Amino acid sequence: MSVITFDVEVTSPIPLAKMFKAFILDADNLLPKVLPQAVKSIEVLEGDGGTGTIKLMTFGEGSRYKTAKHKVEALDKENFTYCYSIIEGEILGSAYEKISHELKITPSPEGGSVLKSTSSYFTIGEEDVTEEEINAGKEEASAMVKAIEAYLVANPDAY
Repeated sequence: MSVITFDVEVTSPIPLAKMFKAFILDADNLLPKVLPQAVKSIEVLEGDGGTGTIKLMTFGEGSRYKTAKHKVEALDKENFTYCYSIIEGEILGSAYEKISHELKITPSPEGGSVLKSTSSYFTIGEEDVTEEEINAGKEEASAMVKAIEAYLVANPDAY
């Protein structure tokens, strides 16, 4: 087994607390609204949303995957961090044991926020993550942030 890690950083004009609440705390409700082609639903299977919670994401018709089961590894509301792992689903295939994501949102000097994400792919055997998979992961992360940002700009009283 090996671990391949990459980072993504996305800057947004949305203030830190508002972005954290929308992108992390209410993502289960908001992502299916703002990205219905990618995310059909997110359902809590076990837990209260905090550490240890298991969630089932059902992908939209535009996705090549059907479902992914996520486990919340850590949620720190005071430090604006969130960690979760994809532990089941077609996205893992036979190549990955799990895929972990560590998210941290920090304030930007302009009053907005910066979302920093570290993704770690835990491979089975000698599998390797392709450049195409890394770029797709970066694009998906950026698209999620930008979709939520667009929603918050269009709905300034939300959150």
